[in-house]
Amino acid sequence: MCTSPVCVNVKDQIYLTAKEKQIFDRLLEVLRHFNLQTQLRVAGGWVRDKLLGKECYDIDIALDNMLGKEFCEKVNEYLSSTGEETHGIGVIQCNPDQSKHLETARMRLFDVWIDFVNLRSEDYSENSRIPTMKFGTAEEDAYRRDLTINSLFYNINTGSVEDFTGRGIMDLKSGKIVTPLPPKQTFLDDPLRVLRAIRFGARFGFMLDEELKIAAADDDVKAAIADKISRERIGHEIDLMISGNHPVKAMAHISELQLFWAVFSLPPESEPSTSEGCERLCVACMDSTSRLLELLELSSFNDDQRRLCLYAALFLPFRKTIYPDNKGKKIPVVSYIFRNSLKLKASDAETVLSLHLAAEKFVSLIPLILSNEDTQILEVDWKREIIDVSAASKLRVLAGLLLREIKEFWRAALVLSMLLRPAITACTTNSSNKESELDKKRELCDRIEKAILELGLEKVWELKPLVNGKDIMNVLQIKSGGPVVKEWQQKLLEWQLAHPSGSADECIDWMRQTHSKRARTE
Repeated sequence: MCTSPVCVNVKDQIYLTAKEKQIFDRLLEVLRHFNLQTQLRVAGGWVRDKLLGKECYDIDIALDNMLGKEFCEKVNEYLSSTGEETHGIGVIQCNPDQSKHLETARMRLFDVWIDFVNLRSEDYSENSRIPTMKFGTAEEDAYRRDLTINSLFYNINTGSVEDFTGRGIMDLKSGKIVTPLPPKQTFLDDPLRVLRAIRFGARFGFMLDEELKIAAADDDVKAAIADKISRERIGHEIDLMISGNHPVKAMAHISELQLFWAVFSLPPESEPSTSEGCERLCVACMDSTSRLLELLELSSFNDDQRRLCLYAALFLPFRKTIYPDNKGKKIPVVSYIFRNSLKLKASDAETVLSLHLAAEKFVSLIPLILSNEDTQILEVDWKREIIDVSAASKLRVLAGLLLREIKEFWRAALVLSMLLRPAITACTTNSSNKESELDKKRELCDRIEKAILELGLEKVWELKPLVNGKDIMNVLQIKSGGPVVKEWQQKLLEWQLAHPSGSADECIDWMRQTHSKRARTE
């Protein structure tokens, strides 16, 4: 965790882009046209990012004396009066069950989506997570926000930054994550703010306030995370962290603040049971993978492959953990975490499970790839039976079958396999030893990738069969498909991988000869 103060370069004023100036000028024209006394303020993240010198295209405008929908209607009324095209207005209704306590109106201006909402204050009753909403002042609105760095406003009317908490800019400059009001009550009011604090702390490399950390680790707050906010919202925050620029730092915060099991909840009857400190092992696996990915600089990894590779590393210690579902069927716990704890896509769970399986297969395949002995006996525990071919061809078959299973995620599986190889898993606290181990893993990954590419297996999963099911049935002289045809499809795929230059006729000839020998033997 970040414990030392940070000095952040914060701009003295906000400089608008031409597009932003165009949008804000249009809004001011609406005010003047209707003689409205409304104060227009851009709120939250846009102000923070602009002060940090970053561009932001997420513009949320807070209104002090009307609802967002009302103001959008005024904008359209103004456009009609000038003969310009009006725009559709989208309204996102409040949804207290999802901790969305206010109505938001959306409108597109100069090809940019703008959100409009009224300034508000919130009152929470002791036994309810649903606040009573009412129009508020800009100061009340600032204090009800999650963090001081997100409580800043840019007043469009005056062209100035407003810091009603009195410490938003100060905390931005000192790189501190602080809540405007006492943190425990802030978190109990909306527990998602805990995860947002962690996400922003990791994203900007800012230090979490000590009082905030104590509140985040409080048992009442952990219970509120489990009971008060939907799993969809938890999953969305976690996904933003994993997809962000410092995912390991975010997961380290979650672990050290003792929030890991509140976020990644497990089913009650999982086995084997998790060992003490398992969450730290999860973060360590993710850290090792993340550093290896940075060192490899794999341009072939897209954002989704990197994201799922990091998830697979984080949950690697759970790869053999299962639980019984309602029908007694044994289900991987990793699937439960994705589907139930985080409510993420089922396909994400399936990909991570496939990565775990492929990583284990890579572990047994790597020594065979590295060996220069052509006469070696090639065997892996996940593919005992294979067609009779030379050692070099057999290696191409085994590697090809593995890549066809995991497809474009094969490099991610290779990286994960580095965590499972016994030769380079020794724990060490010495930083130079850690760097040495990391270099070894990088060199090994590079060698394996080079060998696979030299075997001509890149995109082997796109390889089309030379022989179709109908041809197989003709050779076998059978009228319908079934397990026998499926068995031969697998054998013919293996032949095709062993003979990359082979033709369909040669493949069928091999099948006839093999089938004939088999028939004579039987």
